[in-house]
Amino acid sequence: MSAPHSHSHPAHTHEEPASFAFDAESEAQIARILARYPEGKQASGVIPLLYVAQKQMGRLTGSAWTPRIAMDTIAERLGMAPIRVYEVATFYFMFNTKPIGRFHLQVCGTTPCWLRGSDEVLRACKEHGHLKGYGDTSEDGLFTMTEVECLGGCVNAPILQVDDDYYEDMDYETTVTLLEALKRGERPTPGSMKGRQGSAPIGGPETVLDIPMVDAGKE
Repeated sequence: MSAPHSHSHPAHTHEEPASFAFDAESEAQIARILARYPEGKQASGVIPLLYVAQKQMGRLTGSAWTPRIAMDTIAERLGMAPIRVYEVATFYFMFNTKPIGRFHLQVCGTTPCWLRGSDEVLRACKEHGHLKGYGDTSEDGLFTMTEVECLGGCVNAPILQVDDDYYEDMDYETTVTLLEALKRGERPTPGSMKGRQGSAPIGGPETVLDIPMVDAGKE
């Protein structure tokens, strides 16, 4: 895998681009997306088009975010007032409205992850990602860290989401290993860091037949 993209400006410097146009890859995706909606209902595609724009920014600049000029472009394409697109982009947490680092570290701090040690995941991100805290971007532009609400993977908590990938059953050491791999330009396989099969118990799947039955008539 190639090394992470370099940035001409640090990701934490908020500079809106002067222009935005969808590239060929994005246009192919948009054609498939808009085909889902009947004539006159193209505005229903605003969420997937925002996502296409954000992914294009990440592909071309190394920072996956959605600048306002991209929202204006989407509004024009879908025949919407720009403010309607702004409302959607600022409502959903998955859209970044300012530049972020090459890798978006999303730490779940909701109760199940916290009880299972998300504080240690946070500590590893701060110490080895060189981050001051939530909302910070590292000086090298590699990492931005945010706190997120429940990611829905509580059974394999704690969860660290990197961009769109879930890394599960995290602790301090596995978080450090993951960050160091990302720095090298590697992308470890998402999923449980303890080798769970899905959300099966640690050590392997079990069924009631694996559990010795106790004779209720004996003490």
